[in-house]
Amino acid sequence: MSDAVVPDRTDSNAPSVRPDGGWFRRAFESDLFYSFRRSRLTMLAAAVTVLFFLLAIFASVLAVQNPFDPAQLQLMNSRISPLWTADGQSPFLLGTDEQGRDVFSAILYGLRISLTVGVLGVVLAGVLGITLGLIAGYVGGAVDSVIMRIADVQLTFPAILIALLVNGVAKSILGNRLDAMSTLVVLVIAIGLSFWVQYARTVRGSVMVEKNKDYVAAAQLIGLPAQKIMLRHVLPNTMGPILVIATINLALAIITEATLSFLGSGMPDTMPSLGTLIRIGNNYLFAGEWWIVAFPGLALAGLILSINLLGDWLRDALNPKLR
Repeated sequence: MSDAVVPDRTDSNAPSVRPDGGWFRRAFESDLFYSFRRSRLTMLAAAVTVLFFLLAIFASVLAVQNPFDPAQLQLMNSRISPLWTADGQSPFLLGTDEQGRDVFSAILYGLRISLTVGVLGVVLAGVLGITLGLIAGYVGGAVDSVIMRIADVQLTFPAILIALLVNGVAKSILGNRLDAMSTLVVLVIAIGLSFWVQYARTVRGSVMVEKNKDYVAAAQLIGLPAQKIMLRHVLPNTMGPILVIATINLALAIITEATLSFLGSGMPDTMPSLGTLIRIGNNYLFAGEWWIVAFPGLALAGLILSINLLGDWLRDALNPKLR
């Protein structure tokens, strides 16, 4: 019996198997990331957005003082002009306001408040809208009619009016017990209840299309519960429009919070957001202290512009008609 010939496993002619690079490699080679790399404006907007988030996260490290701590404020340092002007003083790079708060430090901490309210408001609106949209689209019937009629009624009112209504009701109920943190929670709830309709209508339309496809019928045939079918099978196919809405609504939520604060229905002066800083600075604009309102306004405008540019790019990148 002859010995079997064992093939050389190191033969250079043998086909090689390329290892899978994992999710990072697939993401890098995806059409979405390719579209992102082609747009310099989008890359710049993403860099600016990330920069704003980093400034908010590391505000306590970068700020020269805690503007929320009265013990660190001195009235003798009030209304100091920016550092590059003739009357500027170190370390107040962008000057100070009427309470002696460093404007740069106030912007960093105010940015943290604005982003916190905006992100949490969008998350709340998304959870509420996606849940109601899934139920309305999958169950249908009277449940669908009730949810959509509520959404239609809310669409007749601007989001800012809904937010003002929720905020006013909370203040009338809680009164003097509404401190700074409670005000932040009320703003998150008000914004969440103002923007859920877009998620619900979008998810409902996508679910009504997806639930008639074969994979949903197969999942129903093997006995999967409706909750699992909606969350694990139907919802992932609707994530594209949801991401676009969430990105655009983040900018709208920040603007809504700034508007409420500017009108005096938002964050108090002791814990100011960007909108509160603009409201405070507006009182001193014609007195010559322009920097108190100018720099918070520029920070808010830059943040909103960068997020909107990202939302516009994401909407075009996820649109199959434009590929």
